[in-house]
Amino acid sequence: MAKTEQFLGTGRRKKSIARVRLMAGKGNITVNKRDVEEFFGYETLKMLVRSPLVLTETVGNYDVFVSVKGGGYTGQAGAIRHGIARALIKADPELRPALKSAGFLTRDPRMKERKKYGLKAARRAPQFSKR
Repeated sequence: MAKTEQFLGTGRRKKSIARVRLMAGKGNITVNKRDVEEFFGYETLKMLVRSPLVLTETVGNYDVFVSVKGGGYTGQAGAIRHGIARALIKADPELRPALKSAGFLTRDPRMKERKKYGLKAARRAPQFSKR
């Protein structure tokens, strides 16, 4: 039995980590064994996930299987986009300039800032009173 070729990519954003697998197919996107339409409630997040495929005009060429964990739904959508872009480069290295110029290969470095001692949150100080 011949194994179909698959391309792997890991995407990260905030606390979310997405493991993406691209395989030749009809263009189905499956996230945690659920369809992308069912997994994400907002249309903007669905567009965010599909954006690397739309940019490179490979929407109907690959089936995308994603395992994502951690963070919230917006961070997960960003991590999936990052992972799909990385997997597309492994599938076709000529797509790199288009994905790079669109900013899909850049890992978003923004993270939650740690809480500091003497403060109530990362920067929130206790309420000040003169008396």
